[in-house]
Amino acid sequence: MSAGFIVTGTDTGVGKTIFAAGLTAALCGRYWKPIQAGLDGETDGEVVRRLTADSDVEILNEIYRLKQLMSPHLAAARDGVEIDLARLTLPQARKVPVLAAVAPQEAAAERSNIVALKPRGRSGLTAVPGNGTATATTRPLVIEGAGGALVPLTRQALQIDVFDSWALPVVIVARTSLGTINHSLLTIEALRRRNIMIQGVAFVGDANPEVEDDIANFGRVRRLGRLPWIQPLDEPTLKRTFDLSFRMEDFQQ
Repeated sequence: MSAGFIVTGTDTGVGKTIFAAGLTAALCGRYWKPIQAGLDGETDGEVVRRLTADSDVEILNEIYRLKQLMSPHLAAARDGVEIDLARLTLPQARKVPVLAAVAPQEAAAERSNIVALKPRGRSGLTAVPGNGTATATTRPLVIEGAGGALVPLTRQALQIDVFDSWALPVVIVARTSLGTINHSLLTIEALRRRNIMIQGVAFVGDANPEVEDDIANFGRVRRLGRLPWIQPLDEPTLKRTFDLSFRMEDFQQ
């Protein structure tokens, strides 16, 4: 399985936070939204925390919490800050013990297991696991981007530039309604031009099998499944619906 996944959307309000919550719970993973733009009401991290409260997950703190609900580069300017891309390196991987007897020397080795950083081409840094032990497992990291792949983070950098530096596969969350074919194929094209691995497309909304098939066929990507509108939107219903809508094997290849 991949060390983690980047979750991006084809549009604002497409449902990627709900999908990310379901995926994090299914993977017993760590959720991270490094840039939160908009602090009125529940933040995305707070939504995920509420929808995974009884699951074995970890919610990581944001790096930037920006007050205004707008593109991160504009929201940062309103707050009088500039987003520093060097702060957006992957969080250190944490080892989670499984049920097994661990000798003292093995436990010490586990505690010393850290993440190293190495250059990925000329684009930035990416996390590389250290030497593990047979009695520990690394929680997969689910990173939720701020909006879509081409959202500006600064006046010089787009979010996709940071995606490239993270070197993790991307899950594209797409609507099933009118306009989604164009938005989805543009997102796929942008990621592919930078040689960023695409895990597949996860749809959110009412069933629209012809459109879903068209996006998968034209984009030459895996169709991961579709999360329908959920009522009530609570943890048990999301977990049950996610388990019925997606095959975890598609996140292990």
